[in-house]
Amino acid sequence: MTDRKITQQNLYLILPGKVSRMAAMYAADFGLPIIEALRRIYDSVTYRELEDESTKLWHYGPVALYQSFLENH
Repeated sequence: MTDRKITQQNLYLILPGKVSRMAAMYAADFGLPIIEALRRIYDSVTYRELEDESTKLWHYGPVALYQSFLENH
């Protein structure tokens, strides 16, 4: 069995799924087009922290990440 450790080099593989779910919630809650919701998330402090493996924010599910995004937005 291969060690499937998350590193800075492979973290990018799990981010799209988390971001897409966050964007869907954000778009629905605020009546935004999905593209605008994605732009705002990708430009956020939360996303910058999420893409840094050392923060371990990637452990959180989309709902917790969305809450963090709303608090920091």
